[in-house]
Amino acid sequence: MGRIALLSFHGCPVARLGEKDTGGMNVYVLQLAREFAKQGNHVDVYTRFHDPEDPQVVDLCAGARVIHLKAGPYDTTKQDLYQYIPEFLNALYSFQRSEGLEYEIIHSHYWLSGRIGLALREKWNVPHVSTFHTLAKTKLRARAGERESDLRSATEKRVIDEADMLIVSTEQEKDDIVSLYDGRRRAIEVVPAGVDLELFQPMDETYAKGVLGLSDKHVVLYVGRIEPLKGIDILLQSLAMLEEGSDTRLLIVGGSLEGDEELDRMKNMAEELGLGDRVTFTGSVSQTDLPIYYAAADVFVLPSHYESFGLVALEAMACGTPVVASRVGGLKTFIKHGESGYLIPWRCPDPFAQRIETLLANEALRKAMGAAARTKALEMSWSGVAGVMLECYAGLMDDYWESAAGA
Repeated sequence: MGRIALLSFHGCPVARLGEKDTGGMNVYVLQLAREFAKQGNHVDVYTRFHDPEDPQVVDLCAGARVIHLKAGPYDTTKQDLYQYIPEFLNALYSFQRSEGLEYEIIHSHYWLSGRIGLALREKWNVPHVSTFHTLAKTKLRARAGERESDLRSATEKRVIDEADMLIVSTEQEKDDIVSLYDGRRRAIEVVPAGVDLELFQPMDETYAKGVLGLSDKHVVLYVGRIEPLKGIDILLQSLAMLEEGSDTRLLIVGGSLEGDEELDRMKNMAEELGLGDRVTFTGSVSQTDLPIYYAAADVFVLPSHYESFGLVALEAMACGTPVVASRVGGLKTFIKHGESGYLIPWRCPDPFAQRIETLLANEALRKAMGAAARTKALEMSWSGVAGVMLECYAGLMDDYWESAAGA
C-alpha cells in the first residue's frame, strides 16, 4: 500500500494524555500510525495546532509523521471546532500541494474528522474509512444529563451513510450504528483496539510503590479524562465505604490541575466524604510514566457510564493489574468476569466497593487475576490490530476501484 492519510482533527496524537479532550483515541491514532509505518507504509496524521510551540511536522518513526495545521484559535473548545473545518481543509490542501502528496486511502477519527474525510474523498477520489470512537446517541443513552448537539448527531449520520467503510472496536458499537443511525451493517468492520506490550508490562510492585512514595499502602488507581461520564464520583463513594480504608490510597490520574471544573468538583466531593489525604489527584501523566502507576496499583477501577472500548483498562491488564470496571461497551469484550477482573452491571458505589475490598483483602486472588489479565493482553498487540486493519483497507480498495471501473 502507498501513502495513508489519518485524520484526527481535534485530538493530536502527540498531545499530553489525560487532559481535556485527550485520551484513548489519541493513543489509538498514534499506535496505528507507527505500526502502519513499521509494516512498510507511509503515513501522515493530520491534526490541528493545539499549542503555539508545536512544530508543523513531528516525525513519529521512519515513514510516519504528524502534521499540524492552523484551524481556529489554539484554545478553541471541541464544541466550537466545526466552524473551522474549512480553514483546516484549505491548510491541508496547501500542504499537500507543496509536497506533491497523493494518498490511496483516508481514515478519519471522530465525527469532526469524519466530516473532513467526506470532503477529501470527493476531492481526491479515494476511499474513506471512518472510526467514531464515541457516538452521540450512545452517550446520550448511557447517562442522564449528557448533552450533545444536533449538529454532531446529524454529521455522524451523514458520515455513516457516505463513508466507504466504518471500523468499530466492538460488535455492540456495530449494533448501535445499525439500530440508532440506520447504518449499513455490511459496511462495518469490527477490529478491536490494541495495547503497547513493550511499554505496558509487569514490573515489581514494591519498586513501583516506592517510586510513588506509597510503600506499605494498598493502591487503587483510576486513569483517564475527568468528566461526569467516567463515573469518578462512584469511585470516590466506593472508597469511602471500604471497611479497611485507612491504609488504602486512591490515585486519580488525568485532567488539568488548574482550571478544570470537573476535577475541582471531584476534589470537593473527596473532602465532603472525609477521604482527605487518602485521595491524590495527579493531573495528567505522560504515557511513558503510566506503567509505574499501573504496576503500583493493587486494583485498577474504571466505573464509566460509557466506554466505546476502554483502552486504559487494557493497559492496566498488560501490566498485570486486575480490573474492576463497568459492564459497558468494549470493556466486556476483553475483561473476563471473575478471571481477569470484575465487571459491574450497576452504576452505584456498593458493588464497586465490594469487589475492590475483595481484591485488596486477598493477595493470592489479586495475583491470579493479574496473571490472567496479562495473558489476555498478550493477545491484543497493536501490530496485530494494524495488520487486520491493513487487510480491511486492501479489500475496500479492491472493491472501490472495481466499482469505479464498472461505473
